[in-house]
Amino acid sequence: MYQWRKFDFFEEKYGGKIPDDVTGDIQCCSSGRGKVVIGSNDGSVSFLDRGIKFDSGFQAHSSSVLFLQHLKQRNFLVTVGEDEQISPQQSGMCLKVFDLDKVQEEGTSSSAPECIGILRIFTNQFPEAKITSFLVLEEVPPILLIAIGLDNGCIYCVKGDIARERITRFKLQVDGRSTITGLGFRMDGQALLLFAVTPDSVNLFSMQAQPPRLQTLDHIGGSVNTVTMSDRSELIVGRPEAVYFYEVDGRGPCWAFEGEKKFMGWFRGYLLCVIADSKTGNTVFNVYDLRNRLIAYSIVVDKVSNMLCEWGNIILITADKSLLCITEKDMESKLDMLFKKNLYTVAINLVQSQHADAAATANVMRKYGDHLYGKQDFDEAMSQYINTIGYLEPSFVIQKFLDAQRIYNLTNYLEKLHEKGLASKDHTTLLLNCYTKLKDVEKLNTFIRKEDGIGELKFDVETAIRVCRAANYHEHAMYVAKKAGKHEWYLKILLEDLGNYDEALQYVSSLEPSQAGVTIKEYGKILIEHKPKETIDILMRLCTEQGTPNGVYLSMLPSPVDFINVFVQHPHSLMHFLERYAEIVKDSPAQAEINNTLLELYLSRDLNFPSISLSENGLDQDLTDHSVAAAVSKADLEKRTNTDSKDAMEKDCTERQQKGLELLKMAWPSDLEQPLYDVDLAIILCEMNSFKEGLLYLYEKMKLYKEVIACYMQNHDHEGLIACCKRLGDSGKGGDPSLWADLLKYFGEIGEDCTKEVKEVLTYIERDDILPPIIVLQTLAKNPCLTLSVIKDYIARKLEQESKIIEEDRRAVEKYQETTKNMRKEIEDLRTNARIFQLSKCTACTFTLDIPAVHFMCMHSFHQRCLGDNEKECPECAPEYRSVMEMKRSLEQNSKDQDLFFQQVKSSKDGFSVIAEYFGKGIISKTSDATS
Repeated sequence: MYQWRKFDFFEEKYGGKIPDDVTGDIQCCSSGRGKVVIGSNDGSVSFLDRGIKFDSGFQAHSSSVLFLQHLKQRNFLVTVGEDEQISPQQSGMCLKVFDLDKVQEEGTSSSAPECIGILRIFTNQFPEAKITSFLVLEEVPPILLIAIGLDNGCIYCVKGDIARERITRFKLQVDGRSTITGLGFRMDGQALLLFAVTPDSVNLFSMQAQPPRLQTLDHIGGSVNTVTMSDRSELIVGRPEAVYFYEVDGRGPCWAFEGEKKFMGWFRGYLLCVIADSKTGNTVFNVYDLRNRLIAYSIVVDKVSNMLCEWGNIILITADKSLLCITEKDMESKLDMLFKKNLYTVAINLVQSQHADAAATANVMRKYGDHLYGKQDFDEAMSQYINTIGYLEPSFVIQKFLDAQRIYNLTNYLEKLHEKGLASKDHTTLLLNCYTKLKDVEKLNTFIRKEDGIGELKFDVETAIRVCRAANYHEHAMYVAKKAGKHEWYLKILLEDLGNYDEALQYVSSLEPSQAGVTIKEYGKILIEHKPKETIDILMRLCTEQGTPNGVYLSMLPSPVDFINVFVQHPHSLMHFLERYAEIVKDSPAQAEINNTLLELYLSRDLNFPSISLSENGLDQDLTDHSVAAAVSKADLEKRTNTDSKDAMEKDCTERQQKGLELLKMAWPSDLEQPLYDVDLAIILCEMNSFKEGLLYLYEKMKLYKEVIACYMQNHDHEGLIACCKRLGDSGKGGDPSLWADLLKYFGEIGEDCTKEVKEVLTYIERDDILPPIIVLQTLAKNPCLTLSVIKDYIARKLEQESKIIEEDRRAVEKYQETTKNMRKEIEDLRTNARIFQLSKCTACTFTLDIPAVHFMCMHSFHQRCLGDNEKECPECAPEYRSVMEMKRSLEQNSKDQDLFFQQVKSSKDGFSVIAEYFGKGIISKTSDATS
């Protein structure tokens, strides 16, 4: 006991005399439900409140209250006391149950709780003896199990609802000579156990057995008031030499505390002992912290008669009716006390034993670590700091050990951070730097590979890769990248650090198609530069899945267009890749984009090819032959190289443009209205690169014939220009005859002698009557190099032709005038002279005409019966008349359709003839005279 440290973790809260309202000598006490209950030898029961003030009281028994217990689950008070004897044969010892929530009036001056049950303890079956211990167990209220220990070794048990007198009694026998000094109930699962202590033994009854089975745990016991139960339902027995703990299977640990134990108790994990010290003669109250092996509080007290716990305090009642209330200090006060004494180990044990929150525990460990660090005990300090991980900011610890240059300790701390998954990117960087500075490859391997086959890595992957790369630990960086599925990092190391292009290609080939596509987009430029053929092979597998038939699945594959950016510096490889793809896939969803790209490559004149190597120019052998190399000077070599390169590029340009023309034609079949490429882009490319053949093809396909001849005009290709007009200017084949007019205008403005060409053009203009002679003369008059002889024959023929037309028109006019004159004469005759009808037969039925008959001015006669109801128009002439009137109405209606009129004027070779026709048919309304 004297080796244990003593501390003042408790303090005296208040003390003093018990109020005078508590009469008689105190016999027993109980606590619970916020009050202290005191039983006196005059039969009264008193209640004290939190301030140790008298709250209430009542007379429970007529003589004395020996034992009482305030129940927890229901506000009941169970007492054992002496009442008046009814007869000499019956004892006055009674057990009473009071319902404290029900008040029964007693006169006018006081009130008492209702007594809901009274039970005579001793009967004929249960002989009278001295009661030495008393205990109540609340099973399922209102069912109670009451155990009463006697001085004859018996235990009287009462079970049931005392208020309703539904009880059973039974007796347990320990031995016939010893006194029952202590009792304790314990629930072990569903089994109910009862500890019974005598001065000579510790016993255990199994209450589930019928009858209850007795088991002796120890052959030494304890005295009255030295038996209690711990919060783990262990039986505690105090003897002069030590304190013993008992489990259901026998004696457990014991603690050697010298001195006679007067009272024993248990409070929040602390053992409470009132001990009579034989050396000093004093009575001492000690609070033991058994887990941490320290005395939490010690005080000299007077003779203690009762000890109980209530309101979170320990209450000691002395024989002179004094009361001492002791309370536990808060954790912060305890720790401050320990810190001042540098008792950090005790502080740590204390917070752990009292189940303080983890943050508080970590704070204590931090202070302990600071203390050890100040003493330069770095190893032990770090062990404390490691325990604060998760609560203490890591930078606090890291900074300390960086300053102290304790890289080993720092490495240990950072490893623990990673193990607990609390490391940041910076922590990973620092740890890996520690490994590399220490050149501890074994630990580096352990750190990186310890999660092998388990799951995700417990550190920031990218940080680890960067640090390993910077320290030239490329294998470790590649391992981490591969394990974490960081394919781009794996390839970055292979390509940028190691230059291992073959392995990089193998790695890409081993990936899933989607992942391979992503990595190719990222690092394809490097692979194309060094391994173009192999890279293109991989791309072909990705984009075509060679061996898989085209179909719906094709739309799920990546498009070649997605990978164009990797060929930025290598257009030749791009062209090769797209050509291979186009050969295999004929109906790609991206066919138009592919064709656009190919056209751009084919038609570009300054395509940037990789430098043509000497081996490509047939100079490898010359350079390896020392004799030839000595004969060829450096200047001559450069001249030959430049000349050969220029010729090769010119030849390649021609070949590519030929491919471009083939693609333009192939991608625009005759059955498609629009081609499988962007026409506008194709035109721009042809114009930018002066690709005349492609431009002519596109213009012709788009029926832009004027643009076609404009190309020939720009090149002054007269022969090609006339041949083009012959092909495209034939209206019978869907051509545009106006091209000849444009061609004539061109020759009229060219300012050169082009007599031969003009004569040929005039032949087609005359043949198709494309332009009036006056326009031809005005057009050709602008060219000062042309003479009149060029158009002499043309003009002569046109004049002769025009003369014939004029003569034909004159005869037609005369004919129409004669016809008109005859019509007017006939109309006048009809108006002024009588008509003689001489027909003898009906026009309709051809029978002899008889009366009644109808004669029409058109000289047709009919029977009236043959006409029916229609007597106002001639049946023979009516259809023709209606047709003429319908035509007139139609023409009048068309005269209102201005769009149709102007369209006919524009589309006609001779617009004047259209206007004349409208006038001749009377479609255009005459202007009326504005007469007033």
